[in-house]
Amino acid sequence: MERVERRMTELAVGHGPVLARYAGDTISAGGKRLRPLLVCIAAGAPPPETDGLVRAAVAVELVHGATLVHDDVLDGSALRRGRPTVFATGGRDLAIATGDLLFSRAFAELAVGGSADAVRVLSRASRELALGELAQREDAFNTEVTVRRYLARCRLKTAVLFRAACELGALEGDGEPEALGAFGERIGLAFQILDDILDVSGPPERTGKPRGADLLDGTVNLPLILARARDAELAALDLRTVRTAEDAAEVCERITVTGVLDTARARARELVADAKLELPGLQARQRAALELVADVVVERYA
Repeated sequence: MERVERRMTELAVGHGPVLARYAGDTISAGGKRLRPLLVCIAAGAPPPETDGLVRAAVAVELVHGATLVHDDVLDGSALRRGRPTVFATGGRDLAIATGDLLFSRAFAELAVGGSADAVRVLSRASRELALGELAQREDAFNTEVTVRRYLARCRLKTAVLFRAACELGALEGDGEPEALGAFGERIGLAFQILDDILDVSGPPERTGKPRGADLLDGTVNLPLILARARDAELAALDLRTVRTAEDAAEVCERITVTGVLDTARARARELVADAKLELPGLQARQRAALELVADVVVERYA
């Protein structure tokens, strides 16, 4: 992981001072680094510390960073991880260019290794990420979204990159890409559900963004879907009337008192438990490491 961090920092430079600054800011903002960690662990315990494994881990995290930068453009977000977004500080055009740079560098990293399978894995995930964003835009402000539709959207929007991380690691370590990819996809779904719970529960100093940010941009998440079945006022809510941070916080309070956050947490825990149960035959250390990552996904939101 230290090599991964160094390589990402190296890739932020060499494209002119302006893009280098914004790409560097995006990378240095950090985050949980769960996806590159999964690449490494899926390759083995201990993982083969090869250049190819480092490139794969870097590529996954760069794609993740690119999607966040582009999401901030689409959502008009001013904050990400408690820091001003590229969109807020550099404007729309620079943010788009920064995201494009991160995407291009991700695939350039994989291309160096010459693995067509690795490029196919990340290409598929990137295509599905775009489909997930399109689905979210299509569903904006539609309070009739079903749980099934929500989960399908979360799989595309988030879980597929977790799957790709595990598949890339398995390819580098001669593991089982399909089985490990299924594990990654399940914990990715759990991760998104729990992230949506945090959007409702907050607080902003923990999430790095305003409470109810999803409500403000019209994103219907699992807590709202479940709460609408328990609260008549929420069932009648038109999300377009939620215009201010105060409006969003008030709706979040109504969602919370219905008790659905515990229901949503239980759904995420079930996904994690299923993911762990269906892990393929692995060395004890590798299984323990993957299970630990899965547990961290749940426990950090407890």
